[in-house]
Order: sequence, then structure tokens, then C-alpha cells
Amino acid sequence: MCHFSVIFGDYVLIVNKLAFYAIAEGNEISTYLFFIRMVGPHPQLVRQREAKWINIMDQWQTIFLKKTNMVLQCQKGIPSSLRARCWPLLCGATNRMNHNKQLFQSLDSQSALQKWVDIIDKDLDRQFPFHEMFLSKDGHGQQGLFRVLKAYTQYQPEEGYCQAQGPVAAVLLMNMPAEEAFWCLVQISEYYLPGYYSPLLVILFDASVLTWVLKKTCPSAYKHLQRHAVEPLMFATDWLMCLFTRHLPFNALLRVWDLFFCNGVRVLLQVAVVLVRRVLGRAEQRKQCQGQMETLQRLRDVRCEVQKEDDTFIAEVWPIHGHSSKVTVSHRW
Repeated sequence: MCHFSVIFGDYVLIVNKLAFYAIAEGNEISTYLFFIRMVGPHPQLVRQREAKWINIMDQWQTIFLKKTNMVLQCQKGIPSSLRARCWPLLCGATNRMNHNKQLFQSLDSQSALQKWVDIIDKDLDRQFPFHEMFLSKDGHGQQGLFRVLKAYTQYQPEEGYCQAQGPVAAVLLMNMPAEEAFWCLVQISEYYLPGYYSPLLVILFDASVLTWVLKKTCPSAYKHLQRHAVEPLMFATDWLMCLFTRHLPFNALLRVWDLFFCNGVRVLLQVAVVLVRRVLGRAEQRKQCQGQMETLQRLRDVRCEVQKEDDTFIAEVWPIHGHSSKVTVSHRW
């Protein structure tokens, strides 16, 4: 079940295969952040998927044109051993990096504005504090995160640093080196979510799109939200800006990102629709949320609705036929 464990008196410190720490006392295991699943696909299936993705990467220019096959493979999930190569290829970061060699090193060596340094420095130990990469201020995880975020403020001095970029960059660093993580962050900020991390706050528009999609696809949940004066901006802003890093179990999060890098922002909207449906889709669920505060609390604790069912959740997210894809494509893609 676990990667390794260390005994401290009546407690056991457990580190799972994803490098997250948990505390066990007796037979009780506390996985307070992500409800981490400690099992995965059968090894033979993993090897088959690795072989398919290695073939895709070896023939990238040809296979990239066959979008349907690419989407299918992303829906099945990219093997964890290959995300360091696949995500940058999918989002265009590899191409940007190849056309801007040594730029990250140059930005990394420059001194940033002190105001950004101070804000970034305060945020470092808030990102995944129970992951082995980010336990120590002097560890490679927090140092790498500082480098990536500081370099971004140098790359986009007018935009600077948005705190929602911290957990996004941290997840990237869990899967790839700092330079690749930087260019993936650039692509996310400029190409996938333009305006999300700037004063323009394009997310306001996408939140209104989410309202419309919920009205069309989940009318009972939509009416409940309207009845209790709950606007999507109240709960979905953090979902979308942080790419669900704070609201999904880690395995499910990685699977969502596989789809996101392949299909763009519409995946995030579709995840939001599924989560609202899971929280408020049934009459008995809505009865338990008698007011605005109760409804918001259930939506903020949404990770409880996605446990140990990555394949089921992803199948529910993609494809969701209907309005969300059409609306998102028309206004962004």
C-alpha cells in the first residue's frame, strides 16, 4: 500500500508512492489533503500505455494532426513516467523552449523586483506542505518553485506574480525539471488561460459561461444556486485559477491535467459542471444545503465527492456532450 513508513512512538509516518506524507495512529490513517489513492493501473497496462506514448512522442508531428487519437490516449491517462515529456509537448512548451534556448537561465540569474520576491517567498511553504519536495525551505522543491515563479515575473514584468500560479507551478515541478515547468506555466498563462492571472481577470467571463452551462445541463442545481444567491464566482474562481490543484485527489488532478493540456480550458469548465452535479445533483443533497453558507461549504469541500474512482470521474468529465464545449470554443479557441 505505502511506499515506506517510519515509526514514531504511537504514530507512523507514511509516505505513499506519490510522495505525500500522512500520519497513522493505530489503524487510522489521516490523508488530510488529497484522500490519496495508493493503488494504480495494472503494471502490464501501464507498460502498454507507456509504449503507445513513446510511439506518439517519436512521431509527434505526424500523430499530432490526428487529434481524435490524441484525445483518446489523454482520456486513458498519460503514464506518470512520461508526463515530464508529454505535457510540454502537448501544451507547446517544448517548442517555446527550443526557440528560446537559455532564456530561462538568463531570467533565473537576474534579480527580480523585491515586492515579487517577498510575496513569492511567503507563498513557498503553502504549496503542498505534505509533499516531500516542499517540506523544507532549503529543499529542492521550494527552491525550484521560487526559481520558476521569480523567472515568470521577469518574463512578464507588467503582469508579475499571481498567487494562484503557486500551486500550478508546484504540480508542474512534481512532474518535470524547473525549465520545462517554467515554459509550461508560460503556456498555461498565455495560451490556455490568457487573462486569468492579470488584472483583466478573464475568469469573470468564464464564470458567467459556467452559469449558463449549469442552467442548461444541471437545471436543478442551477435553481438551487440561484435560490440561495450562490454565484459561480464564489466557489469556481479558486477551482479554475488553480486548475483544481486544491480541490481534487491528486490522481484525479493529474488525469484532468492530461485532458486539459490536450483540449484546453473547456476541460476545466466540464470538471466544474461535474463537481457541481455531484454535490447538488440529487434532491437529498440539496435538502442538506439550506442556505448560502451550507451550499458554499459543500462546494468548497468537493474533493470528498471524488475518491478512488479516477476512471469513472474522467469518463464523466470527458466527453460531456452539449453546450460547454461549443461555448468555450467559440469565445477562446
